[in-house]
Amino acid sequence: MLSCALHCSGESLFEVKIEDDSSDHSRLHTQENQYTCTQCEKRFSSQAVLCQHMNIHEGKYTCTECGKCCEYHSRLAVHRRSHLGEKLFECTVCGKRFTQSHNLVEHSKIHHGEKAYKCQLCNKSFNVSGSLSRHMRFHTGEKPYKCSVCNKAFAWSSRLNTHMRVHTGEKPHKCSVCNKTFAWSTDLNNHMRVHTGEKPYKCSVCNKAFAWSTTLNTHMRVHTGEKPYKCQVCNKSFRVSGSLSYHMRVHTGEKPHKCSVCNKAFAWSKNLNIHMRVHTGDKPYKCSVCNKAFAWSTRLNIHMRVHTGEKPYKCSVCSKAFIRSSFLNTHMRVHTGEKPYKCSMCNKAFTESSSLNTHMRVHTGEKPHKCSVCNKAFRRSTDLNRHMRVHPGEKPHKCSVCNKAFTESSSLNTHMRVHTGEKPYKCSVCNKAFAWSNDLNIHMRIHTQEKPHKCSVCNEAFACSKDLNIHMRIHTGETPYKCSVCNKAFAWSTDLNIHMRIHTVEKPHKCSVCNKAFACPMDLNIHMRIHTGETPYKCSVCNKAFAWSTDLNIHMRVHTGEKPHKCSVCSMAFACPMDLKIHMRIHAGETPHKCSVCNKAFAWSTDLNIHMRIHTGEKPHKCSVCNKAFTQSFSLNTHMRVHTEEKP
Repeated sequence: MLSCALHCSGESLFEVKIEDDSSDHSRLHTQENQYTCTQCEKRFSSQAVLCQHMNIHEGKYTCTECGKCCEYHSRLAVHRRSHLGEKLFECTVCGKRFTQSHNLVEHSKIHHGEKAYKCQLCNKSFNVSGSLSRHMRFHTGEKPYKCSVCNKAFAWSSRLNTHMRVHTGEKPHKCSVCNKTFAWSTDLNNHMRVHTGEKPYKCSVCNKAFAWSTTLNTHMRVHTGEKPYKCQVCNKSFRVSGSLSYHMRVHTGEKPHKCSVCNKAFAWSKNLNIHMRVHTGDKPYKCSVCNKAFAWSTRLNIHMRVHTGEKPYKCSVCSKAFIRSSFLNTHMRVHTGEKPYKCSMCNKAFTESSSLNTHMRVHTGEKPHKCSVCNKAFRRSTDLNRHMRVHPGEKPHKCSVCNKAFTESSSLNTHMRVHTGEKPYKCSVCNKAFAWSNDLNIHMRIHTQEKPHKCSVCNEAFACSKDLNIHMRIHTGETPYKCSVCNKAFAWSTDLNIHMRIHTVEKPHKCSVCNKAFACPMDLNIHMRIHTGETPYKCSVCNKAFAWSTDLNIHMRVHTGEKPHKCSVCSMAFACPMDLKIHMRIHAGETPHKCSVCNKAFAWSTDLNIHMRIHTGEKPHKCSVCNKAFTQSFSLNTHMRVHTEEKP
């Protein structure tokens, strides 16, 4: 027979007599567990204990109330007391009752101050063995209690129960003053200091007091300069973990705070609160000088410089000063030539994002600024402000030369160039000068070939918005310019001016080679290609060259078979608009070309030219066989059959 002394806190408490192998007993001290349960893989120091444990899996001792399985009958009997509410063992000191005797024994140690269970790692003592077992998890890191929702593990069941309130939203601890609820009692205790004003934690350096120890610890870093929270991306350090968490949103792009009105998202709640003033119109910051109110304190600070005259941001190149750093940054692009804001439609670049936003309205057609008097809409607020002077008729700026009045001084300054001939805007490519910057900008598109104004019907693009407006008359059929003699209407004023020369017979543009005169300078330029032989427009299909782009465009229809110009009377189609125009004279009976000698009228100028040969005696078409001459090519072709004996 073997005997063994069990030691607790260094004292021998009792002896155990073991009749079987002492090796099983010695494992109680060595903590060696060689017997493993095949069901749950839990390990035991002896086979007898394993056999008792197997009763749990076999369901030998099962509670009929809750289905719990126990290792042996006495455990089941004790367990049933929990359902019956039976507590047989009472503490003689405090009257607390227990269902099991060993719970009373452990409880009695609280009153006796006895702490028989000591941690071998840190020497901390406990009065209950279960408390020591739970404490050991500090050292082992064991976390047997796992959350069924997020799989987070805890060392103690109480911690798991408390954690579950994160998922259930349960807040059982209520403030008796303001009814605010909390998930944890510690949070309620800390919160109560808001009402009591208690600040028990004082800084030893500056005597500043705090309600919470964590706040004091964070505050101490102001004095020590400690910044223990470092960003793993950019190595920036922070005193508070919360600041690091906020900072990380810079790198992750996370914006958890969303506006309930416009769905705009923000990384920080503070920014959302400030943004909400856009919707509420709240302007809590008021100027003490002029009472102007602002939504943001920074705007007020910048505004105050209007009154103080302060301009702290100075250009290092030209020394010009600005009240805002953003104004200086924008101004620097004048020197660097940088234009970072590019239009996605026409690639035009701008120095400021606001200029790009305004420019985009050229493409979208948006005109958000509307006149309250006549409902005329404008793309820019400045254009609306200028327009508003039209209604009161206010024109305070008068020209000293011609007495013309203007609503703005800048308009007067621009107008004076009409009298002075000043052209301050020079093209950097061809040195052509202009009186107005807008004309230079439009001219530059000749060199850049930029055409930002696109027709919404046929996609033809134009360098100037005015040209697009004129072009649109092709699609709308608008003809606002009417001849005062014959009432013929035109889409363009230039066409009316040229048409008027039919009535006045004015042809001011004369060819220097053949003295042929033209009513229009463009016609003279085109005519000159007859003498120069210039044919700059080449067909990409057959390489045939033309003197005029219109001829090339019309020629291309030979290849495509396109005849877009259809007669509205007889549906006959033409490749060329001029052919349709000439054809329409058949239906209209129009004969605009009149002989100056005999007053005979013709529908087409070619017929008039042929007719004039009757009066002039000109016969330009000569037979190559017999030298006989004719006024018309048709007559020559007929005559040639005499020689060829061709029978038509």
